[in-house]
Amino acid sequence: MLPSLGMNVSAKSTTGMGKAMCNPRAPAAGAPVVRSAQPVPVNGVHPSRSGNFTKPSAQVQSIAGERPTAGAPAAARPTEWLQKVIELPPYDRGCHVITRTIYNALPEINEFDVGMANLFVMHTSASLTINENASPDVPLDLNDSLDRLAPERAPYRHTDEGSDDMPAHVKSSLMGASLMLPISHGRFGMGTWQGIYLNEHRNYGGSRRIMITIQGQKRADGRKYPGSVW
Repeated sequence: MLPSLGMNVSAKSTTGMGKAMCNPRAPAAGAPVVRSAQPVPVNGVHPSRSGNFTKPSAQVQSIAGERPTAGAPAAARPTEWLQKVIELPPYDRGCHVITRTIYNALPEINEFDVGMANLFVMHTSASLTINENASPDVPLDLNDSLDRLAPERAPYRHTDEGSDDMPAHVKSSLMGASLMLPISHGRFGMGTWQGIYLNEHRNYGGSRRIMITIQGQKRADGRKYPGSVW
């Protein structure tokens, strides 16, 4: 009886071990059973009832699509380039709104439906920026602030071209030499109170040149948008 009992016990142990070895995912004796996580309803909709659940995406409003033009869709129109250099007349030292001057010198912008425009002042003692175009006090205060940031009586090393030259270089670096502006329906995509500024940092800077580079898509119907009124 004892040998028979021993064989029966050994057979049961071997059988249990064999099942565990053949099925490595089987839980060991006494181990807690871990169940797979059940789908959690999202916004009251169960994934198993609505198919593959996708996270809602943000809605993006297309500005260029608010007033669609006739003809081929935007994706089918070629991307075109335009580059030109305009020369501005001499300005007094200070900050000046030149938005109307840029539009008058750039009638080609009326042909573009959507795009980007880069404005680059080709000098080291002048700069470009975007700021308020309504109050006449803003250009004056802006120029006064720049004078306080880069005063003429500071101990500069570069003084060969006059006391206003090195401060002009500092102001040019602070304000920047270029602007990147969006184009929408034949005009710059600026806000109502935004204007393009030329900042003249020299007492007698002379005429200034600005290189304008446009990349964009023209109207599909070949027409032009009405000229901008300033």
